[in-house]
Amino acid sequence: HNLNLNEFSCTINASLDLFNVETINTISQRLHSILKQFFTSVDDEINKSIYEISLTLPNERLLMQSMNNTQVSFSSPLTCIHHEFVYQVMKHPQKLAVELDEQSLTYAELLYYVQVLSLHLINNYAVVPGEIICQCVERSLSMVIGIMAIEMSGGVYCPLSPRDPQHRLHTLIEQTQCRIVLLHWLTKMKFIGDISYVDVEPILSNRFDESIVDINQLSNVTVTPENIAYIIFTSGSTGIPKAIQTRHRNFSNFVYSLHHTRALNEQDVVAQICAPTYDVHMMEIIGEPISMKLVHRLRNHIQNKCGIYNIYAPAETTVVSIYHCIEPISLETSIPLGRLFPNEQYKVLDMFFQSIAIEQEGELFIGGVGIFAGYLNRDDLTKKSLITIDNELFYRSGDLVKTDRKGYILYISRKDYQVKLRGQRIELGEIEQCILKIPSISPCIVIKWGDDHLVAYVQSSDIDEVQLRKHCQSHLPSHMTPSLFVILDKLPLNPNGKIDRKLLPPPNFSSKYLTNLDKLLLPMNENEVIIHHIWCDLLKQKQISTNTNIFTLGGHSLLIMQLFHRYKIEFCLETN
Repeated sequence: HNLNLNEFSCTINASLDLFNVETINTISQRLHSILKQFFTSVDDEINKSIYEISLTLPNERLLMQSMNNTQVSFSSPLTCIHHEFVYQVMKHPQKLAVELDEQSLTYAELLYYVQVLSLHLINNYAVVPGEIICQCVERSLSMVIGIMAIEMSGGVYCPLSPRDPQHRLHTLIEQTQCRIVLLHWLTKMKFIGDISYVDVEPILSNRFDESIVDINQLSNVTVTPENIAYIIFTSGSTGIPKAIQTRHRNFSNFVYSLHHTRALNEQDVVAQICAPTYDVHMMEIIGEPISMKLVHRLRNHIQNKCGIYNIYAPAETTVVSIYHCIEPISLETSIPLGRLFPNEQYKVLDMFFQSIAIEQEGELFIGGVGIFAGYLNRDDLTKKSLITIDNELFYRSGDLVKTDRKGYILYISRKDYQVKLRGQRIELGEIEQCILKIPSISPCIVIKWGDDHLVAYVQSSDIDEVQLRKHCQSHLPSHMTPSLFVILDKLPLNPNGKIDRKLLPPPNFSSKYLTNLDKLLLPMNENEVIIHHIWCDLLKQKQISTNTNIFTLGGHSLLIMQLFHRYKIEFCLETN
């Protein structure tokens, strides 16, 4: 520090064997920026905390600003979901709207059945705008009719999975306080109690007669873009699922943005593949945190003209907020989350809510038009998840990311114990809380093992795996039921007395079922030999007893689909 010239100078010595010149220059620029902020502070800022000093450089701030320059104005005003649907019917009345196997409906036919069911809900069940109506059906034309009918009647659509255990379905219904559930014959047996159950299947058997539809009555139903359109349940760390509320304008803006990106147009055919409890089923596109291995597998099975998109899709930000189009011949070694959807915003912040420098790890915050309306009846959780920054509302994702110098957002990991398993977001704490309801269980830890498995470690001397699995299957959806339960006399602790996850013994999916040769049951005929060979091949085992439950070996729904495919080939089965 030269007192005469009032200058501060610094020399950085660095080994070029360890650092490249660009890194050294960046360190120098950051130090210069820090010192400049110190020496140019006005009197009321001299006592600022050190964390309030920004490490970002002007060129980095410019890059972040350009990435957040996503404003797009649409020619049509944002409206409600069912209004947009009716507009499409007016444009394309005879165009095919939905198809399943041998069944299909044009847009005009679909509108007719939607109107009939809407009037049925209003006239026979006194549905009022804003009322939550659940639907629990298998993938069918009835599912599509039910969604639109709930919206047209002014209700709030809430999907339930037919594959969830009865106990969980009733818990979710109680949480929404809904009094009406739309069903069809396959799901009727799931429900009992003082709730009105509407079978939507007979609607399709009605003769097409537009004269019975009272258009004026439906026109009097008042719904605005600010009203809640649908609710999606997601896993909750406290053991209680969270109900995410999405407005009509949130979804309408997403659809307009999707069209703006040219990822979808009116000539496309969209396959409905996601579970109805996953919000992407409201607008189906391919997407999931993706690996190059999966990209290559997809390219081997689909045409080159089909685009593959990696999407970042928390339900709290309405289906998609960040996306990346993967080129047909991609040289990328890892797939980024991508860049922002139109009219979305993002920030990467540290623990003190200060901006993070380029290539540095921080938590991802999403803002913009897709931000949800909050968790149903959980203001405490909403307050933790929605943060006001610079007078704008942002969703705190809990995902750790970084921004590279090309402006792409890259996923790193979670900052908590939330995991993604086969497309489903899971709070491990919800599974742990479920297991802890068993009186003989004290500590319990659930971890994700590899890409496909959940493993539960429990401390108990008075329970077996069969009891644990039965309990979880009766309270949790199948994707949240652990593949393996490891029962220990005592869970390992760290010096602070907390469970040490690093010291948990690695799971062995096969040892318990394969080591006792006295109980090993071998294939008895030609068909069993073929099935045994397929199981060993897919499960990477040398020997499997014929009485083994596939889930005790780490099996899951996707693996069962692979088994089915192999069975079709080996036994020349026809798809039915």
